Amino acid sequence: MSAAPPTDLVPVTIDGQEIAVPKGTNVIEAARRVGVDVPFYCYHPKLSVVGNCRMCLVELGQPAVDPATKAPVMDPVTGRQRINWIPRPQIGCATSVTPGLHVRTQTPQIKACREGVMEFLLINHPLDCPICDQAGECKLQEQATGYGRGYSRFIEQKNVKPKRTQLGPRVMLDDERCILCSRCIRFCKEIAKDDVLGFTDRGSYSTLTCYPGRQLTNNYSLNTVDLCPVGALTSTDFRFKMRVWFLKQTPGIDPESSAGANTVVWSREGVIYRITPRENDAVNDAWMADSGRELYKQVRAPGRLAGVRVAGTPATLDAAVARAGELFRAAAGRVAVVGSGRSSVEEQWLTRRLAEALQAPAYLVSRVGEGDGLLVSADRNPNVRGALVTGLLRALPAQRLDELAAAIDAGRVTTVVSVGEDLAAAGLTPAQLAKVQVVHLGTAESPTSQAAAVLLPALTVFEKAGCFVNQQFRLQRFQRAVPGPAGTHDDLESLARLIGAAGGAAAPADLAGVWCELAAAVPALAGRTFTSVPDLGLPLDPAPFAGLPFVEGPGLHFTPARA
Repeated sequence: MSAAPPTDLVPVTIDGQEIAVPKGTNVIEAARRVGVDVPFYCYHPKLSVVGNCRMCLVELGQPAVDPATKAPVMDPVTGRQRINWIPRPQIGCATSVTPGLHVRTQTPQIKACREGVMEFLLINHPLDCPICDQAGECKLQEQATGYGRGYSRFIEQKNVKPKRTQLGPRVMLDDERCILCSRCIRFCKEIAKDDVLGFTDRGSYSTLTCYPGRQLTNNYSLNTVDLCPVGALTSTDFRFKMRVWFLKQTPGIDPESSAGANTVVWSREGVIYRITPRENDAVNDAWMADSGRELYKQVRAPGRLAGVRVAGTPATLDAAVARAGELFRAAAGRVAVVGSGRSSVEEQWLTRRLAEALQAPAYLVSRVGEGDGLLVSADRNPNVRGALVTGLLRALPAQRLDELAAAIDAGRVTTVVSVGEDLAAAGLTPAQLAKVQVVHLGTAESPTSQAAAVLLPALTVFEKAGCFVNQQFRLQRFQRAVPGPAGTHDDLESLARLIGAAGGAAAPADLAGVWCELAAAVPALAGRTFTSVPDLGLPLDPAPFAGLPFVEGPGLHFTPARA
């Protein structure tokens, strides 16, 4: 006899397969564990259960027992305990497993139910799959193929509902495609805490709309587009731009704050078309902020730097590095390095090595805004904790470079290396910039790039690979989605060349080489490589930094209220 399952597990049988699942698991999730697909539309594991669509109907039964003696009732044919099946199908999303529960998902009755639900959903649905933006990732399309009859008996006129309704600045509604699953309504109410959407009218005339005088304007509105199982809700930014099956998907990290939401960057032939959330229950569940979805536009923004300059004149990388070396030697002992909380862990390591080669102090600029309590934290840098882990910083950064400004005014600093930061935005005045020679690595035109004696055009986060350490001290990887423009250079290459110009030991200019150094020199990363970092991140020990007054706190993470 097999051992009984642990008390926190519940034994169930699904289509003849026995399995033990945690208490509280619903039938849909239990079926997934044995590879059985129970179709659904309205259900979402991160939202409350409403049972709108009825697509997840299954047959349920319990082992039969004698009412008087409670003894098992055996089937004389099979010799096994008889199963008492409920006559009518039940919805799997709202049914939690109970000990001994039996589930059937492939019976003729269930097949007929699914076909009936699909037929009702398609009665008034427009036949516009060839022009629908959701084609290729539409659950209605997929399940009509898998569970529908394959033909229509409907000959009457379809109801016509509003099209191209602007629910908010970023979300468009084609209401005739809506199947009334209410996912968008529940997301706004339960996750975004902006109860703005609802249904009006009844029956086949029901319509999704905003409450009177309201619009869908919250910074998480595009999650409703991700949640929509059909093409009813679309992004005004992505609408009609590209078919999804042409797009390459690249894992990324939202760089707008220390929350570190996991993302997918969708691109084709070197052009990014959209960014969507990537599920990671430990960080962002399945959501991300709208503001992070627009950051890809910096790749082709006006003022993008795409050429090396020395004293404002186009030059080669070799000439620029040689000039930087001359500036370093001329200002020996009077050089400062300004790193960035937006740089990757690997770039921050080489920035530290550059500061050590120059025997220069290292600064980092803090960015602080108002956190929203969800996925935009008050710390607007994605990798301040990475600078602490790598040793680039020993304490938290200030929001302004007042200490550096004082050193410039006193003549103690005559050359500044700026890695990805606009020194003017960080507090240096035009007069102070004029007093120093600036070596600048950057992606966009700024007062610092205009004043730079040596300008090295860098890559955006979408054009390179690396790691960030988020506010949970979770090390997370991002990959290169698109190549950088002609004339730009990888930050690792530029930093490695500058380390050589500063007289430092040869530095690696690739991820594998940098990780060999990180694994040997940083205790928290001992034995690690870039490729060994798990897809969902690697928690690091925050204990060495527990006394630092982080803006968000070292261990916070996204914990939405469950309904």
